[in-house]
Amino acid sequence: MACVQLRSSDDAVANLHTASALIRDAKKAGATFVATPENTTLMAPDGGAKLELSYQEEFDPALPGFRALAEELGLWLLIGSLSIKLSNTKTANRSFLIDPHGAIVARYDKIHLFDVDLPSGESYRESNTVAGGASAVISELPWGGVGLSICYDLRFPHLYRNLSKRGAIALTVPSAFTETTGKAHWHILNRARAIENGAFVIAPAQGGLHANGRSTYGHSLIVSPWGEILAEAGTDPGIIVAEIDPAASADARARIPSLRHDRDYEDA
Repeated sequence: MACVQLRSSDDAVANLHTASALIRDAKKAGATFVATPENTTLMAPDGGAKLELSYQEEFDPALPGFRALAEELGLWLLIGSLSIKLSNTKTANRSFLIDPHGAIVARYDKIHLFDVDLPSGESYRESNTVAGGASAVISELPWGGVGLSICYDLRFPHLYRNLSKRGAIALTVPSAFTETTGKAHWHILNRARAIENGAFVIAPAQGGLHANGRSTYGHSLIVSPWGEILAEAGTDPGIIVAEIDPAASADARARIPSLRHDRDYEDA
């Protein structure tokens, strides 16, 4: 497994080149599954600028390049998210899972949208220009099921429970966490999702000070089903790699069989 960490800007061509070079580095390091962060090719100054710079899926200039790269390198490639234009007023924040033949085998639109005013003065209104998804997506790979999510979804544990009960042994969390919330919660939440579900968590992130002035937390993570951090980045662009054993998920679930112990209940 490998995570690509980026510091994307609003220059999609430059972002594509940087991401592609790091994906190649991950392949050279032995990875057969590589994941990039949220907003892989576009970190715009605001939602309006992102809408203006986005494309409909069939016209997105980066997607064919990533598909060709996955086929050339013979690896599974998760593009954490691209901004896909749905209408004149809305985009989708969409993950793409590409197989080693270059085929898109799964798409996931971010369900939970980040609308918040932070004490630091930062304000975000993702729902102003992004349409939330409605489907939890899992894809079967040769070594097990992979459940897809994006960034703010990390704070909604029921999504990961759904994916894990449906067979996911790995959960992807491509993100662009703010520096403020990342320092407080990033490690805890990723480890909690892994422990709760006995699943690997693959969390590639944006990191550092971007050209638009926004700071993201970085610290891409690969976490074991027992909650151990197998690999972690700092804040600079680069890759992290960890060897995983899919059997570790079954072992963790046998030791803590909480997925089988969920019960329905009524409010008192």
